[in-house]
Amino acid sequence: MNNNFKHLTSNERHKIHGLLGKQSFKQIAKEINRSPSTVSREVRAHMQLKRKGAKWSHYFNDCKFRKTCTKVYMCDNTNCPGKRCSTCGKCNYTCKDYVKEECPLLDKAPYVCNNCSNYFRCDLEKRLYDSIYAQKQYKEVLVDKRAGIAINEAEFQFTNDLITPLVKKGQSFHHIYETHKYEIPVCERTLYSYQHSGLFDVDNFDHPRLVRFKKRVNTNKSKRVIERSCRIGRSYDDYLEYIDNHPDIPIVQMDSVEGTKGGKVLLTIHFVNCSLMLAFIRERNTAQSVIDIFNDLYVKLGHNDFKKLFPVLLTDLGQEFSAPKKIEETTDGIIRTKVFFCEPMASWLKGYVTPYFMYQVYLNTHLKLNE
Repeated sequence: MNNNFKHLTSNERHKIHGLLGKQSFKQIAKEINRSPSTVSREVRAHMQLKRKGAKWSHYFNDCKFRKTCTKVYMCDNTNCPGKRCSTCGKCNYTCKDYVKEECPLLDKAPYVCNNCSNYFRCDLEKRLYDSIYAQKQYKEVLVDKRAGIAINEAEFQFTNDLITPLVKKGQSFHHIYETHKYEIPVCERTLYSYQHSGLFDVDNFDHPRLVRFKKRVNTNKSKRVIERSCRIGRSYDDYLEYIDNHPDIPIVQMDSVEGTKGGKVLLTIHFVNCSLMLAFIRERNTAQSVIDIFNDLYVKLGHNDFKKLFPVLLTDLGQEFSAPKKIEETTDGIIRTKVFFCEPMASWLKGYVTPYFMYQVYLNTHLKLNE
């Protein structure tokens, strides 16, 4: 049977999982009647990263200098016994001399640690291929290819980084597109659509001509929700699995309270364990305004206190949360929290910030929002 131009099946992924590290890509491809390049692309596209040390280790540290480093008191833990910081692993986030060490075997086939003889003794970051995870990710991406934003995250980031400095210099989208039409992966009209949805790092006030026009009446009443590609690994099922593995972790729920359309908006953050709610006023309901709030909190609290207060964030699929990676990571790529999303049309899954509950908050702050 010729399988050319056909997607891999669940059974084929299961066979790849079982044979990785035992046979070469060429031998695995022969088993499932595929080409070796198909197997190679499949493994590299769906590998998982595990920051996990050796079997007997209670911490993870992949710094290149971990075995010889003698630094102490690198974090703000007042209960630290004064041992070397390299023995707890927190120095990976606080030490300015941190250099990540990677296994040289991962630069060549099979690119993952499956069936590696040194797996339980290795204290570096692991790369694993799991057939169940790969099949789940494949299904989510398959649906995303047919709906939502027509470019992937890397292409969108490239476009955003390209147009942002040019717009701030006073150039219009039309001029930018005509100059860079062979670099930008979408059409000019799509650029304006992304801009009006608040996805770029610039807003309408950065366009000198755009703010002169009256607001167009939107006949489409449906509210834009977050794209499916952002939900991979952040769905409500993933949230439940994460909570099962970390039963004592505090949960934080967040949502938005919108007053006048196009006006100021509240970002509500509710700490479930102690029933404390914080509210932050934003000028506009954009993704960047949410990111700015968490960046500001991170700077004021510091890494350790921020992770203690915001280990897990549960929210809905609103457009203001359409950049979860920028909420989860700092500008330096340091992981500071985990973001998960409720199911569509299921706001009751985060009952502490339901629309009715937040409406009471809105009534109490309505006058301040419209000052």
